[in-house]
Amino acid sequence: MKTSDFYYDLPEELIAQTPAEPRDSSRLLVYHRDTKTIEHRIFRDITDYLKAGDVLVVNRTRVLPARIYATTMSGGKVEVLLLKRLELDEWEVLVKPGKKCRVGTKLTVGQELSLEVKAIAETGERIVKFYYQGAFEDVLSRVGTMPLPPYIHEKLGDPERYQTVYSRENGSAAAPTAGLHFTPELLGKIRAMGVEIVEVLLHVGLGTFRPVKVDDVENHVMHSEFYEVSQEAAETINRAKREGRRIVCVGTTSVRTLETVADMGGFIHAGSGETSIFLYPPYRMKCVDALITNFHLPESTLLMLVSCLCSREEVLDVYRVAVGEGYRFFSFGDACLFL
Repeated sequence: MKTSDFYYDLPEELIAQTPAEPRDSSRLLVYHRDTKTIEHRIFRDITDYLKAGDVLVVNRTRVLPARIYATTMSGGKVEVLLLKRLELDEWEVLVKPGKKCRVGTKLTVGQELSLEVKAIAETGERIVKFYYQGAFEDVLSRVGTMPLPPYIHEKLGDPERYQTVYSRENGSAAAPTAGLHFTPELLGKIRAMGVEIVEVLLHVGLGTFRPVKVDDVENHVMHSEFYEVSQEAAETINRAKREGRRIVCVGTTSVRTLETVADMGGFIHAGSGETSIFLYPPYRMKCVDALITNFHLPESTLLMLVSCLCSREEVLDVYRVAVGEGYRFFSFGDACLFL
């Protein structure tokens, strides 16, 4: 399968620059896979499509203020994006411009933080060691900024709008954006309906968003990301599977987490570790029954993942309708429910 098979034309004006207010006022496109029909709703109407007994799976990761602006010893400016913690003080990072960051290069970030390049990966990422006083997360909260995607050009007034309301565990370089549409009130209403809400963890890194630069999809290599599924979460999901109840994932990161730990029968095994799972057609989901997700970039791994729920042709048809109806796309955009 070719990467170009997942291309669609998107007018730039449909790329959302700011989040909807309130969160659950985003639009919601509902695609019924059995009848191949589409409905146009508002996100808070998601309750019309959930039912008692469903398990709603969310990713509790929290985005770090992972973009920092550093200075070389000679005064040069370098942008550093934290990707993944390797050791207590060692991180895998992206740097720009890379030519200023050879092995041994030392950088400073104000008076509180400094770092040294220890190694360079084959794909260009740097391994750096940080030096600071106190707790790293506290220092980062003062010197770092929210790592908004490059296609967002507006400044974000409230950093919490790039966090889900259920985010709890720091570690991501990007938000699991499908979850941005939920409010505490909407989640409370969903629980009151008899829907079980289960948390899993996947720290979103570069792997989710790295462009596919190869012609053949199967030659693309995903960046690994840390995941964790608790015993309690596994038991709740497995009980629902045995009873024939639906597993509804919020976002592609939740899908990747469950499909990483699912066996061929669709049952979940608790655990944690690194996953570089890459889901693309003709793969079919083992555990996931339905998906709430945003609209993704052309030729992206996320668009390929969504195509595993039905077919590439159906997903592209849905996207063509969304473009025609003026839906807002990408991180701060509208949502799509694949039932």
